[in-house]
Amino acid sequence: MNFKSSSLLCVLMTMSTISVWAQAVSSETANEARIDRLLGQMTLEEKMNLIRGDVEPAATNQGQAGFLPGVPRLGIPALRMADGPPGVLTRVAGQAQTATMGVAATWSVEDAEQNGVAIGREARSLGIDVVLQPFVNIDRDITFARSYNMLGEDPFLSGVMGAAEIRGEQAQGVMSMAKHYVAYDSDSYNIFVDQQTLHEVYVAPFDAAVKAGVASIMCSYNKINGLFACGNPDTLKTILSDELGFKGFVTSDWGGVHNVHFINQGLTMEMPGEVPDDSPFAGMMHTYFRTSPESTGPPTKPNLAALAGMLGGTIPEEPKKGGMDLAAFPRDSDSKTMRDALKDGSITEATVTEAARRVLYEIDRFGYLDGKQKHEVTPQDTEGNGAIIEKTAEDAAVLLKNQAGVLPLKPGDSIALIGPTAGQVASIGTFGERSPGIPELQVGPVDALKKLAPDAKVTFAVEDDMTGTSIDAAAFTHDGKPGLLRTDLAGNNSVDAAIDFTRANGKALPPNTAATWKGEVTIAAAGSYWFYLQALGTRAMLSIDGKEVGRTGALKGTVHGDVQHASQDNGLPTTDGLDNLRRAVQLAKGAHRIEVAISVDTSNAPVQIRLNWMTPEARKHDHAAAIEAAKNAKTAVVFVWTRDKPHFQLPGEQDELIEEIAAVNPNTVVVLNTSQPVAMPWINKVKGVLEMWWPGDEGGVATAKILLGQSNLGGRLPVTWAKELSDYPATSPAHPERSTKGVDGKTTFSEGVLVGYRWFDDQKIEPLYPFGYGLSYTTFTMSGLKVAASADGGTTVSVLVKNVGSMAGDEVPQVYLEAPKNKPDGVQFAAKTLVAFDRVSLKAGEEREVTLQVSPRAFEYWSVDTKAWVRPAGGRVLRLGSSSEKLPLRAVTP
Repeated sequence: MNFKSSSLLCVLMTMSTISVWAQAVSSETANEARIDRLLGQMTLEEKMNLIRGDVEPAATNQGQAGFLPGVPRLGIPALRMADGPPGVLTRVAGQAQTATMGVAATWSVEDAEQNGVAIGREARSLGIDVVLQPFVNIDRDITFARSYNMLGEDPFLSGVMGAAEIRGEQAQGVMSMAKHYVAYDSDSYNIFVDQQTLHEVYVAPFDAAVKAGVASIMCSYNKINGLFACGNPDTLKTILSDELGFKGFVTSDWGGVHNVHFINQGLTMEMPGEVPDDSPFAGMMHTYFRTSPESTGPPTKPNLAALAGMLGGTIPEEPKKGGMDLAAFPRDSDSKTMRDALKDGSITEATVTEAARRVLYEIDRFGYLDGKQKHEVTPQDTEGNGAIIEKTAEDAAVLLKNQAGVLPLKPGDSIALIGPTAGQVASIGTFGERSPGIPELQVGPVDALKKLAPDAKVTFAVEDDMTGTSIDAAAFTHDGKPGLLRTDLAGNNSVDAAIDFTRANGKALPPNTAATWKGEVTIAAAGSYWFYLQALGTRAMLSIDGKEVGRTGALKGTVHGDVQHASQDNGLPTTDGLDNLRRAVQLAKGAHRIEVAISVDTSNAPVQIRLNWMTPEARKHDHAAAIEAAKNAKTAVVFVWTRDKPHFQLPGEQDELIEEIAAVNPNTVVVLNTSQPVAMPWINKVKGVLEMWWPGDEGGVATAKILLGQSNLGGRLPVTWAKELSDYPATSPAHPERSTKGVDGKTTFSEGVLVGYRWFDDQKIEPLYPFGYGLSYTTFTMSGLKVAASADGGTTVSVLVKNVGSMAGDEVPQVYLEAPKNKPDGVQFAAKTLVAFDRVSLKAGEEREVTLQVSPRAFEYWSVDTKAWVRPAGGRVLRLGSSSEKLPLRAVTP
């Protein structure tokens, strides 16, 4: 539990680490002579081992997403690639960092870079060489299943923050892989976008990544203008290589190769490459870069049921359908492998050599040929990384409403904290591809607030108990006898009164235990019963009346390793740190067959397994207790959450809960743990709304500090918060071609450059809260705007920012460029576009001149006719203020 902000020692240690590793990767070039010499010594198969993933031997495998075997005889090391963002996902639980949307909400380049430092440092601790992040696609469609991973709706903000993260990661001697290139901004796999928009919006953040020296770029699953992104010569050769000058290696998203000839179109590396036969992905991911003979056995069918379990099912509060449609995943378009293509000459060894050169270039550039690599797993810097996570979570907090100064809380008043994410920190929101978090490091907002304000009169009501209670042993029978029948792999039988084997009660089972419990559970009254299958150190499955209810997410043969993480199936682990598979089952009164089966994962940890539930009566009791707690408190703080299912809506009955609490307490505050905007039908009935995003392991402490005013708010929205889902361009009913379904199987980004706030400006749609918006506990003024031409052809902007309030705080001056007065024919412009920003910390009464640079590119558009960047003639209007809608200062560029 870290109640301190970053110490000077931590900062100095971080700076030292950056300095050391910056020397290792500061060179823009590698040793070309050494690379040529090594390539000349390599066989064709050894070159293939630099451009095709493989399965790491079980003895060393860390359950990471990808593995490149290298060429040991020539001293070319293997590479491990691990998923994110944020953080690092391997078989060893890594610290949960603030969600990427929260990082974007800091509007702080320093925070973004420090998050990169923490990611890179964690990667080295866990023996990882390449981190598959940052995710710099554009949040154009908030219904996209992966949009929660992004850095906002604006290409400039995303590019600046992504580039900063890359600098932090690579300064630790770890390669970054920016993803997903390109236009992977929808659940559709068939995207059409014009060239101006492609360059100015969707390529722009990758351009920033290239300029930051990113080692690798991951190409995406979707087709772009008719061709798959991983085999598209326009995006890979013409744009990425020729126009942007990218020198690193292009890696396919896992299963994103559908033709071996993609290597001729700019692809460097196929991932995951060789897939174990027992992997549920085996039927979905053909290995095209294979040089060995094809298997003559029948093709493996995709195990969609197993994959659905890995991706997480539907918890009781969520709609029954949602998430990624695996059936829509693009299938193979050709069966020819590298073996065939090399034989018929459609691929030459020279092409393979050039691809291998790109990978070897980065291996040399990062010093891996000289031993500057670390594959052993060592303790994580939980204190140093924790300080970064806590500061980021505080800086990310966005105060949306604060009527009558309801916040900060006054410790002398009685305070009711309500909701499961008040008791436990909503660290990660949804499991996804990110680090899972370390439950023992997490402190919930309730405990943190009590620690930080020991005199506060705090009550807590869970309302929606996600850990639940044990099922009365009297409800279990088997063959007419008490208890459940347990059968082990050897066929031995025993009877257990209930399923409750945990470290907490001293009854954890031995490692690698596999068993099945069968019997009946008797229900006293018909209703919806919420069963919670809780496990760690094992995989588990629950069936009722012969039908599978759910299975835990750890899965043999998957790219993340067969280890169950505590946050995998519910986002929130149990209060004692177990994974929590939660399902609602409608049952009639009487006896129902029940079965729980556990199987071995590879953790070698003691097996913990428990079956809890919440009955309809228990849920009603907890709800009534929450209303009563709110009624008896001066201020009620309601914590609500979402895993982004359903879209633009809080799951379950949380909206109704807020309405009920606001009806009994006029001083109601809502704390949101979301990663995307949600509808707020109750907004006019509450006094305060605080967005804390998914704040990471230290988020409980950060939340408590913000609520108490021990930390001020400077976070700003990285995405426009609409009043209705239909207000967004991608979900406008008037434009079905923009939706995931599209028209005739095609999704067309017909809004062009008008993404996010630009669309709202163009259509004159009033948002609930605009892009860049956020309140503070203090007040700022901005004045004295000045602009001057800079030597590089851009513009230097300066403004006086003053804290005129009584508390230290942060302001974020934002610069927007208006469209040219005389627009060239056939060229689309937004009314205004973000071109510069900074986050400034000021003490009460302090004034400072802030200087911001607007790059020359900001004044240019991509000419479809000349295939070049063009600057319109004449001066341009620059506007400056504190959000995209509050821009009181204006100046014209020279």
